[in-house]
Amino acid sequence: MNESFSKTILIVDDEPDIREVLGISLMDMGYRTLEAENATQAFDVFVKESPSIVVTDIKMPGGDGIELLRKIKHENPETEVIMITGHGDMNLAIRSLKYDATDFITKPINVDALDIALNRALEKIAMRKRLQDYTRSLEQLVREKTELQDHLASLGLMIGSISHGMKGLLTSLDGGLYLVSSGLNKNDIQRAQEGCKAARQTAERIRKMVLDILYYAKERQLKLAEVDASDFADTLISVVRPKIDGSDIQLGCHIDRQVGTITVDADYLQAALINILDNAVDACHKDNASSSHRIDFSMTAKNDCIVFSIADDGAGMDDETREKIFTLFYSTKERKGTGLGLFITHRIVSQHGGDISVKSKLGEGTTFTVKIPKTLATADISDK
Repeated sequence: MNESFSKTILIVDDEPDIREVLGISLMDMGYRTLEAENATQAFDVFVKESPSIVVTDIKMPGGDGIELLRKIKHENPETEVIMITGHGDMNLAIRSLKYDATDFITKPINVDALDIALNRALEKIAMRKRLQDYTRSLEQLVREKTELQDHLASLGLMIGSISHGMKGLLTSLDGGLYLVSSGLNKNDIQRAQEGCKAARQTAERIRKMVLDILYYAKERQLKLAEVDASDFADTLISVVRPKIDGSDIQLGCHIDRQVGTITVDADYLQAALINILDNAVDACHKDNASSSHRIDFSMTAKNDCIVFSIADDGAGMDDETREKIFTLFYSTKERKGTGLGLFITHRIVSQHGGDISVKSKLGEGTTFTVKIPKTLATADISDK
């Protein structure tokens, strides 16, 4: 008999002597036994203990074994029930098989017959377990295949989106280079400078697109290190400020210099926050209702978290856009966007055990709030 299965058997018989003999025999075989003297008591014990095998007499006062069989199978169809019957109860024994009894043995009980019936019950349990394991494996294979199909579909969509966006960027780059070339040929320095500016802006967009693709293609484990929070924020602003200087956008900064240190993957988290700041710049450029705009960046401490806030007074978003902005490949920038940036931002923030929220109203600007724990154990990031 297989030792990996439950070794508990419930014995049900109104005769104490039979219960005692069966109990001794079953304990000698290595089983743990439970006993009940009638069907009512037996069902109560069954519900409490959940034995995998029940050995019960067919005829008992206060409720017969067949009714107990039906109640047990209704409670747990996987329980194996062996019926004990007298020679004159053969019709009842056959009837019990119709209700999915595992087997029946006759009185007086032969230990060898009991052992054979128990082995048959254990084999059914083993077979059912193998089938369940096979089903779980099959379900896992189906899930993996579905995930692979979804990944391939996403990859195809990404390639199409990126190809479309890259074509537009290369066209824009050609335009900038043409201005540079024609300006130099005509000794028109202003025209050449405009071409350089256009080419530089396009190269920056291409760089951002490539970084987004790299971040999406492989979700790497975080390389956590303790960094000074103020230095982290200063570096972030120094990356974004050149994109704002010379434009009609004012950048306001409030950095709490008393925050201390934070444990983060600095490069990874900065990439996430730069995505938000880039979106803020684009939202301001997109809003033609005002000739000047403002972006406010702040970093403060709250409890055990660092809170980054990025607010702009740009174009804002409607409810549908706000609900979809973290969705893969969703973009409001048409050719200028891949729909990867904020999806990646959300993933990076989640890897850090943080939270990101957005408030926005069409025509009134947008505020992103990012909360990051000051410290994050390595064990907490493995399955993010």
